[in-house]
Amino acid sequence: MSEIPGLRAASDQHGRQIPPASLARLTIYLRALNSLLAEGIERVSSEELADAAGVNSPMLRKDLSYLGSYGTRGVGYDVQYLNSQISTALGLTQDWRVAIVGAGNLGRALAGYSGFQSRGFEVVALFDADQMVVGTEVGWLRVSPVQDLATVLHRTRANMAVLAVPAPVAQALCDELVEAGITSILSFAPVVLQVPDHVQLRKVDMATELQILAYHAQRAQHPDIDPGPSARAAQ
Repeated sequence: MSEIPGLRAASDQHGRQIPPASLARLTIYLRALNSLLAEGIERVSSEELADAAGVNSPMLRKDLSYLGSYGTRGVGYDVQYLNSQISTALGLTQDWRVAIVGAGNLGRALAGYSGFQSRGFEVVALFDADQMVVGTEVGWLRVSPVQDLATVLHRTRANMAVLAVPAPVAQALCDELVEAGITSILSFAPVVLQVPDHVQLRKVDMATELQILAYHAQRAQHPDIDPGPSARAAQ
């Protein structure tokens, strides 16, 4: 059993593997396409879409080649059609019902985020172990006791979960989710979790990301800082 630190490769409609980096960029292209649709734009060139996504056009064309050939030279891409194809490749045309475990500040904020619904994710359950929190409402959701995890997951037909809990209890709750049949988990817990190979686990560590930002900010402010012989040897 092992943690999945990043995106796994996914298969396209022809069974070919979409590399993790390309898979991550597909989500960015989809966001750019949604913005174009909101502006009423029907066609876009590869250069325009690449610019909107912050990549170069050869990279964009290579990423989209994993889905098929959807562009026409001199005409560009049909925005609605390409949006549909990427959504299908990412599995967003399926019914994703999300359970959030942990109704603290982060869990409540996630439960109230309206952007999930517009992207094809419906939050259907919210859990907590604190009896002072159980029974309170977040939007239209009522916080359920974590002891009823399996029962509520079954009743709500949840097929994806978010862990927003402290590190000491994260693994036990992750195990309960897996035991209840959840195979897609997003964890905000600051700890390495172990899951079976058939379970997809994504980890969001905001402290680590801030530390990386701090490193780059320091380098930008003081470019003459010597990283040390060990760091130089690794470069």
